[in-house]
Amino acid sequence: MNQVTRLLEAVCQGDPRAGDQLLPLVYEELRRLAAARMLQEKAGHTLQPTALVHEAWLRVSGDPKQEWEGRGHFFAAAAEAMRRILIDRARRRRAVRHGGRPQRVDFQEVDLACPTPDDQLLALDEALDKLAAQHPRQAEVVKLRYIVGMTLQEAADVLGISSDAARDLSVHARAWLYRQMARDRH
Repeated sequence: MNQVTRLLEAVCQGDPRAGDQLLPLVYEELRRLAAARMLQEKAGHTLQPTALVHEAWLRVSGDPKQEWEGRGHFFAAAAEAMRRILIDRARRRRAVRHGGRPQRVDFQEVDLACPTPDDQLLALDEALDKLAAQHPRQAEVVKLRYIVGMTLQEAADVLGISSDAARDLSVHARAWLYRQMARDRH
């Protein structure tokens, strides 16, 4: 059992020092995953990887009743927290665009027929929720790979499956998401 898993167990048992010891061990990996995820964001975003990690850490460590089933469960929860943070930010930006805080915009600078990255992210989030309801394991692979930015092997390690199994789940999930999003557009 590695040190992260031992500290996660100590956190679950109520050891107040375990969380303080855990953060430095997982921080760099969480920051690397957040940085990879932030590369996929549109230019000009204001959220930095460090802020995403800190916000995700507060969400995953904030529930004293949370029990961790190991390192993979912890990183899957962190991936989900990062996804939720980015979805919440996209929803807030979209609300502003649709009348939340009206601002004067030069008509020449507006792309009228193009879906925005926020709209695409929200559509993907909705489809991913549907996938998770029907095929939870496929949804986990997608979250770890495309939301957090893990490699196929890293996602397989976190989920405790072979890289071939992770690849198969990823391929099926991408096809399912593509069909679902195409259906939702029409």
